[in-house]
Amino acid sequence: MLRRKSGTILIYITRLLDEIVRNALPAPRFNLHLIAMQKLRALFRILFTFDPAARLDLFTAFPIIRSFFKNRRNMAFLRTFGDFAFSALILLGIFGPQDPGKNISLFLAWGIWWSGVVLSWFFVGKLWCGVCPFLGIGRLLQRYGLSLNLDPPHALRRYFIHIAVLLFAAIIWAETVTDLKNSPLGTALLLLSILTGATVMAMLFKGQAWCRYVCPLGKVIGAGATMSMIELRATPDLCRSCDTTACKKGRPGLRGCPVYLGAHNIKNSLDCLLCGRCVLLCERESPRLLLRNPFVELLAIKGRDLTCTFIIPFLAGSQWARFIVEDAKYQSLIPPLFGPPALSFSLLLIFCFAVFLGIITLGNRLLGMRRSSLPIHCSPMIPVLTPLAFSGELIYRLKYLLGEAGNFPTVLTRQFGLTIEHYSFVIPASAISLLEILILALGCLGSFYVIALFRQKQSESGQTGFCRSLQILVSLVAIVYFLLIG
Repeated sequence: MLRRKSGTILIYITRLLDEIVRNALPAPRFNLHLIAMQKLRALFRILFTFDPAARLDLFTAFPIIRSFFKNRRNMAFLRTFGDFAFSALILLGIFGPQDPGKNISLFLAWGIWWSGVVLSWFFVGKLWCGVCPFLGIGRLLQRYGLSLNLDPPHALRRYFIHIAVLLFAAIIWAETVTDLKNSPLGTALLLLSILTGATVMAMLFKGQAWCRYVCPLGKVIGAGATMSMIELRATPDLCRSCDTTACKKGRPGLRGCPVYLGAHNIKNSLDCLLCGRCVLLCERESPRLLLRNPFVELLAIKGRDLTCTFIIPFLAGSQWARFIVEDAKYQSLIPPLFGPPALSFSLLLIFCFAVFLGIITLGNRLLGMRRSSLPIHCSPMIPVLTPLAFSGELIYRLKYLLGEAGNFPTVLTRQFGLTIEHYSFVIPASAISLLEILILALGCLGSFYVIALFRQKQSESGQTGFCRSLQILVSLVAIVYFLLIG
């Protein structure tokens, strides 16, 4: 039923577009645009009709994309640009004015960068990780042999997610408690700490062990990338007869996969950086960049991965904690009850994390999962909550971006000792609130859609009563989000 409704809507949309193009273009140009319309129709069908097997090979449909990844100068240019941009942010934070109203590094870091990274989860997955500037020094040291080139130890591979969550918690704690969004020096030191961690790991281990195992931002982006519209996958028939695995090991003069995967080992979007190195290394052109329905991987994983199981509830819980402490109504209440701000936020963060673990446990019960049959890394509630967690983080980051966007021209001129006040503007608070409600509604609809897909899969067994209870639970979570962002 769900697929039939979305398919009917898709037919109406594509027919309308066909008519517009047919009536607007002369006949000689119509054939070219007919091909474009066919690609567009396939795109709409994949995005808006849930079919786990439906994919559009973007390398075949748009060969220029494959050419972009095969030419390593393109990715090198993006990485170099990022290296210079983040170097400038760090220098501005350390040596620039410490007055938030006179330093553009805050808006660029917490507004442009963070919001852009969160938005990228949905559209390009972990592509940000493929051009991440924090690996610049480490790559340079490895290139000149200044690395021990060790294999990552077993303890790191076993407890990586615990380390990553603790590091992410430290970032959230520092951002909130020390008010980093108003501290140029604090922001620069945070960026330097991430850069230091990535560099030290590169000096110890081969490849990009930091990215594969413990990068807190990479793990959050990876969890968000399970909702991405694109994925990089190998072609099994071409890989089956391959005896070189160059995509993983590399070729003479060319390094292999930086996170020890290779295209043939990519099963999900959690670890692949979308750096495109395997596209260059594979002589069989097995790697493909595929367009897919954003909910396909959520349903395929079903919370069976440790990364999502830990990251999603902590991300959502931290959002509740951040919304609470930044609300004027709560600022005067919480510190007297729980002591200093640092302690009160720590307790609040732990409490909100525990609340989401409780929500997941309750949701698992509603899904009919018995406790004895549900290990910590297998929770079907994770894909249900992922759209809400994504929308919550986007709302939090856009709140700062849109709230400070109007001051950016003034801050930019003050950075260079000028005073030009008349270029500033204010985005109405009502417009920001409306956008936040819209994003939250989309996240809630996404969670309901995942529930509907679960119901469709389990309808044969007659277990449909849980869906109403699960929808009520998700609605309560969304209502709390609404109250906190309001």
